[in-house]
Amino acid sequence: MAENSAKSNRSLGRAGESIACDYLIKNGFQIIKKNYTIRGGEIDIVAENEKYIIFVEVKTRSAGYSIEKYGRGASAVNSAKKEHLLFAVKSYLRTFPSEKKPRIDVIEITLENFDGCVASKISHYPNAFGDSR
Repeated sequence: MAENSAKSNRSLGRAGESIACDYLIKNGFQIIKKNYTIRGGEIDIVAENEKYIIFVEVKTRSAGYSIEKYGRGASAVNSAKKEHLLFAVKSYLRTFPSEKKPRIDVIEITLENFDGCVASKISHYPNAFGDSR
């Protein structure tokens, strides 16, 4: 049973990441990499525009998810998650240096229809952790 739940959560997460990529492209970003993973951290999306290279943590919730009971998706980015994300960002920039200003964003997706990957709400929190360098 737990295996199905983990599989369902992965599917939900991938659906949210796909919607987040579309959102970023519509807002002038080019997607550089998805699911950059190193031992000790992962970045859901790496994207850039003329000025910034952004590292995006995507949090996806289904429409039936109770914000009052469980909190917003972005609130799941706790201090441990931030530490792992910052570790992955530093690793990425060592491996793929950029002259662009780095920024860590959080995008929160609420799915209206999971099967059709329809977002009912997209919340974008640019520079969610302050200065990344």
